[in-house]
Amino acid sequence: MAEIARTSLANEPLALTALDGRYRSAVAPLVDYLSEAALNRDRVHVEVEWLIHLTDNSVLPGTSPLTDEQKAALRKIVTDFNAESVKELAEIEAVTVHDVKAVEYYIANRLEAIGIGNLKPLVHFGCTSEDINNLSYALGVQGGVTGVWLPAARDLVAQITKMAEESREVPMLSRTHGQPATPTTLGKELAVLAWRLTRQLDRIEKTEYLGKINGATGTYAAHYASVPSADWQQVSRSFVEHLGLTWNPLTTQIESHDWQAEVYADIARFNRILHNLCTDVWSYISIGYFVQIPVAGATGSSTMPHKVNPIRFENAEANLEISNGLLDTLGSTLVTSRWQRDLTDSSSQRNIGTAIGHSVLAISNVAKGLDRLDVAEAVLADDLDHNWEVLAEAIQMVMRAEAIAGVEGMDNPYERLKDLTRGHRVDAARLKEFVGELGLSADAQERLQNMTPGTYNGIASQLVDHLKK
Repeated sequence: MAEIARTSLANEPLALTALDGRYRSAVAPLVDYLSEAALNRDRVHVEVEWLIHLTDNSVLPGTSPLTDEQKAALRKIVTDFNAESVKELAEIEAVTVHDVKAVEYYIANRLEAIGIGNLKPLVHFGCTSEDINNLSYALGVQGGVTGVWLPAARDLVAQITKMAEESREVPMLSRTHGQPATPTTLGKELAVLAWRLTRQLDRIEKTEYLGKINGATGTYAAHYASVPSADWQQVSRSFVEHLGLTWNPLTTQIESHDWQAEVYADIARFNRILHNLCTDVWSYISIGYFVQIPVAGATGSSTMPHKVNPIRFENAEANLEISNGLLDTLGSTLVTSRWQRDLTDSSSQRNIGTAIGHSVLAISNVAKGLDRLDVAEAVLADDLDHNWEVLAEAIQMVMRAEAIAGVEGMDNPYERLKDLTRGHRVDAARLKEFVGELGLSADAQERLQNMTPGTYNGIASQLVDHLKK
């Protein structure tokens, strides 16, 4: 077979992944929290705050609190972190071959200009790399989840909730096992999904983002060897809490990452419920319950001009599956470590942004897809009118109630309705005739004679009110 001649693109500044290329605009806000550059900025932030914390509390003999100007200058290293900073860090790391050590040197190189060159030994004092990394990842994940993912997810659930409210009274034929079943309303079915998604968001909002700073194997050995007079547990706890995180008092070299597995599992569960919404909506589109509003100029098929494909929901399904594949892997990998430390977590965590990014992309697609839907009420009504046999449940239950009340002739209600309806189409006239022959009480007969598939949906519309609670 002849080799395909092609121009190499490897040295061009082109994106390898879809998130950094085709879908960049949808996930760009995550770059501020979950990119490699953001991780390095957070490392700088943690190192700077650790230096300030040690001096503010005069933890080491010979140190005293910095001036406000010196603190501001130190924190400016973080706020001024930019593309040039990323480049400089990369150059330092090329020599150190160690990313966290490069951050230490990056900060130390700036202390002379601030007038605190004598404090260079205090940068990274008592720290192992994981002391800095676990706090930096916690800050990044916390920011990405609470600053980007949660707002997008909340907006989507609010959109679904609004649709549920608007369609709460729209009767709809249910389908259990794909077959016609007791009617409901479109709004109630959307409300079920909104309720499920909201529960997951409430769990995610309560996430504890844990952190530790306790040395090479979590024993504070270097801390007490150098400054035995300090209360290092209090120093550690107050620092972690100062960063807005929850202190983990017992760790090995690494913070155990259990909290990460917990939040990734919750996001993955949200994703799975959202995937359920996508498949349901896709199916409702396929039977005409929803009409898709065409986008001007858009092409549904390269050969079939009539088509308006439900691509937003299909795209979302794929991205939710990719997101969950990564989130599940992260959750299972991060909770295990050989003895006091191995590097599997380090490699795994570099994919957190990708995992959450695919979920953000899916959320964006679902929101856009839902925004282009109209409810085809006439189609829903016609479907109900062709399935009068669904009232068999109501009739046989009324017969049971009548029997208990002492009405004669109500024997074998289920079997009688089964004979009438199973495998048969029954229209309104035949069903009303059947009801009239049963010998029901006047009240029961009137209720059933006035019932239609469109009105046999219980309190479905009222159930939507639970979304307000």
